[in-house]
Amino acid sequence: MIHDQSPSYEEIMQSLGFGSLGTVNWYVKTLEEQGYLYRVKGPNGKRALALAQEELSATTTACLPLLGLIAAGEPIEALENPEMVDVPSSLLHPDNYVLQVKGNSMIDENIHDGDYIVARKAKTARSGQIVVALVNGEATLKCYVPKKNKVELHPRNSTFPVIKIDSHDDFHINGVLLYSFRNYLN
Repeated sequence: MIHDQSPSYEEIMQSLGFGSLGTVNWYVKTLEEQGYLYRVKGPNGKRALALAQEELSATTTACLPLLGLIAAGEPIEALENPEMVDVPSSLLHPDNYVLQVKGNSMIDENIHDGDYIVARKAKTARSGQIVVALVNGEATLKCYVPKKNKVELHPRNSTFPVIKIDSHDDFHINGVLLYSFRNYLN
């Protein structure tokens, strides 16, 4: 902050030595998606950026709701579970939630059966992002790969098939992966 104001994109570009405003925009959007920044004055407000969770330390923990199981294999029915799970405070955001992984289709991303993931609620994703997807009412964790007339959900384990979504399927993105962890105490 400069004089209690957020910096402009031009000031960010000059301070960080970037060559274009597009680069600044890409970093700002990424930081927003990850929950580190938010816009105080809407999407087009001047000097509208603010740091999220300024008062929280990265070493403290917070709790997020465990909403149930997410398949890392064949899709399974989404479950509701009111349990709270400790996560690093840097992940505390009203749009974040925790799911427990069931299956091993994402082991090449080091996400194993029994692990937990933190996801941010989202309806869209960029190609290559790992998403929480609903396919015909069943939740799955996969890599999102949009194609010309369809969507593919790719596992990160060569023993699992690619899920091909076409216009006949009921498909929704419910979130994007932010973080994964496992509990060694159980």
